[in-house]
Amino acid sequence: MRYGFSLLLLGPVLASAASAERPAGYPRSYDTLVAAARAERGARVYGNADAAAMAPVIAAFRRVYPGIAIQYQDLESREIYRRFLTETRAGRPTADLVWSSAMDLQAKLINDGYAQAYQSPEKPALPSAAVWKNMGYGVTAEPVGFVYNRRLIPGAQVPRTHEAFERLLRTRRTALAGRVATYDPARSNVGYLYLTEDLSITRDTRSLLQAIAATRPLLARTTGPMLDAVAAGRAAIAYNVVGPYALTRARRDPRIGVVFPRDYTIVASRIAFVTRDARRPASAKLFLDFLLSRPGQRLLGQQWLLPVRADVPAPRLGPERARPIRVGPQLLVNLDTIKRRRFLSQWQAILAEGAKVK
Repeated sequence: MRYGFSLLLLGPVLASAASAERPAGYPRSYDTLVAAARAERGARVYGNADAAAMAPVIAAFRRVYPGIAIQYQDLESREIYRRFLTETRAGRPTADLVWSSAMDLQAKLINDGYAQAYQSPEKPALPSAAVWKNMGYGVTAEPVGFVYNRRLIPGAQVPRTHEAFERLLRTRRTALAGRVATYDPARSNVGYLYLTEDLSITRDTRSLLQAIAATRPLLARTTGPMLDAVAAGRAAIAYNVVGPYALTRARRDPRIGVVFPRDYTIVASRIAFVTRDARRPASAKLFLDFLLSRPGQRLLGQQWLLPVRADVPAPRLGPERARPIRVGPQLLVNLDTIKRRRFLSQWQAILAEGAKVK
């Protein structure tokens, strides 16, 4: 009787607390989700947004939902994919929420049945291209651009379009030999994604890749080494660099300049999904909703993880210029083994031809 009496007293208290934390405009049923998350006490998140950038976002979430901790693990995109699959198949504890810029790998995990459906209350505020099956949610809108060394590429020579970039590479090929950086699509998932997106936008991409190859480019697996090379002057310019990382670095390093091409700029997103076998699904859903909410999007924007929502102030490209990568099944096309092998074979052939140019 005493135990039952305690539950009767505790029930209204929990309901009241949950109600106080429910965001404005959310349905009353959300109180049940909040209460469940409070019982779980937190979630594990695998992501590849920088841990330092995520710290203020997670701290703000904790202020809204005290006692619900987010264990955030900052991993490379391919490591997220491999680790999550390995742990899931082995039945070991793994992430409750997976959030990665490797859009095609995220789409594959969703398509292969590793995500659970969840209709976020924030869905009506999102672009239709940012949601797939009520499972995959594009959280950010991150432009992809050129990064250059301000001393080595004078202002008048900075390319503002892909055509101008190719012209620069061809007219200054000797001076730029060994000083052009880009992702290695054989080792970088985002590099592969961006190049295949380029090819789908314009056939001129092949000519541009040939011009890059003729400079004997520096090939990187991740963004950091490219930014380091440009800042130090080992590279004069880098192609298809993730915008938020470049802007964050340029903000504190005057040697670096960033350009988003005027003819078209790829806009990528970090896709998040609640995992199928999440041990703490309510907490994962709460954190996903916070990332998609206006307060969460504003905080992400302050870290140059630019918001996907149109109702959150942020630097934006015009619709005539932005080419968003849609969250959906078309992302699976380039993961086809034969297609990927063919593309990488062509890439290697282009590099080999470029190495012969005198």
